[in-house]
Amino acid sequence: MTVPWSKRVIAVVGGDYREQEIARRAAAAGAVVRAYGLPWPERGIAGVTPCRDPGEAMRAAHYGLLPIPGIAEDGSLYAPHAPRPIIIGRELLGGMAAGAHLILGTADHSLREAAQATGVGIVEYEQDRELMLRRGPTIVEGALQRIIELTEITIHGSTIGVVGQGTIGSLLTRTLVLLGAEVLVAARNPVQRAEAEVTGATAVPLDQLPQHAHRLDMLLSTVPVQVVGEDVLAAMPAGSLVMDLAAPPGGVDLQRAAELGHVTSWARGLGTRAPVTAGASQWDGIRERIEQIEGVT
Repeated sequence: MTVPWSKRVIAVVGGDYREQEIARRAAAAGAVVRAYGLPWPERGIAGVTPCRDPGEAMRAAHYGLLPIPGIAEDGSLYAPHAPRPIIIGRELLGGMAAGAHLILGTADHSLREAAQATGVGIVEYEQDRELMLRRGPTIVEGALQRIIELTEITIHGSTIGVVGQGTIGSLLTRTLVLLGAEVLVAARNPVQRAEAEVTGATAVPLDQLPQHAHRLDMLLSTVPVQVVGEDVLAAMPAGSLVMDLAAPPGGVDLQRAAELGHVTSWARGLGTRAPVTAGASQWDGIRERIEQIEGVT
């Protein structure tokens, strides 16, 4: 038994160049695919219909595919190439097919409420460790690219703080160590700290980070809740790079960091470093979830 793709309408809404690959692969599987809010290539995407607005894309759709990067505080999707902010509410969800599902990284409270009110299912995969590991190298490479663009010193020999040791934090730590950086990991979990030390980093409990901030050339946070504030930022040398790699609301007070004279970057959407690779891995995860929903074994 397989998913009857030709009878399934898929809306790809928001995102970046990764969503081009996701849409292309969904169409190649045989689905009816519509897209809005992603960068549209000059030659189009085979089998994918561009739409004028999200409502047109999502009308009667069985699945709505939304970006992995988290939803902003104003409720808008990650869609840097869209002509206007995209907010998914009851009206849009109410136009989807009966039994429809949204598949995305993480939903916020408002989206969950709207989905519940309209009977639309939500499938989140931000915490899928296998998927994150597969797409992790694109994020790490994107972070390295951003570091190189924003600094005047080498990664080799720099002292770099990494906050958080989840899937992306641990991959980032390992890579920075291999590149010759002195890496200071700050994490609450003692097992994660031990794993960081095994890779060659130094690790401290998160609440001890302010005591070590004075020697950091760069600080990279992967935690999606604000854990880096005034006590850390004020202690860092002026002009240090402060980068937040987390989904909204992020883990760093970037406004305060800029006021203190640091170079700041909210590095969302780093999968654009290798959109074909990242999009392919995301589609594999999406396809697996659609098969689970459809009861395909």
